Amino acid sequence: MPAPYSYDLRQKVINAIELDGIPKTEASQVFHVSRNTINLWLQRKEHTGDFLPKPNRPPGHSHQITDWHKFKAFAQEHGHKTSAQMAQLWDDDISPRTISRALKKIGFTRKKTYGYQERDEQQREEFIAHIEKMEPEELVYLDEAGINSQDSDYPYGYCEEGQRFHALKSGKRQGRVSYSTRQNT
Repeated sequence: MPAPYSYDLRQKVINAIELDGIPKTEASQVFHVSRNTINLWLQRKEHTGDFLPKPNRPPGHSHQITDWHKFKAFAQEHGHKTSAQMAQLWDDDISPRTISRALKKIGFTRKKTYGYQERDEQQREEFIAHIEKMEPEELVYLDEAGINSQDSDYPYGYCEEGQRFHALKSGKRQGRVSYSTRQNT
């Protein structure tokens, strides 16, 4: 949208017409302003008492999230939820899409890294200590991948860019398809 004519120019045109008695067509030619624009200025003066330009409001709507510190704390607390769940928990009536845009604006991205609830940290540490004592020729590397036929937990979460969102899920699944490979060193 082009910038509105200055108030100074508007005032000169209106004064030339009202005080000096110049016809609108002549004022239009002298000041290089269309006659329609002059008519609109005169109508505005008649209705409002002045010929100020209308306030320039950029397209869009009022923003529903204005307290960004509050929203960031909310996102950190509820990062494990979907944007739809977060929208239901937010104080005001807000759409999941608005939540997604706001998360992007504060630098949160969507990701999640899972561990298993059943894991035993002590056993993991003992295993790592055990294999560190082994000779490299004794090691066999296994790589396993699996696909779950159903997943009751959502596969993503939100957190600050450059960090991972960590969550635990059950390792007890039904309908899991697994395959593995091995490599001797």
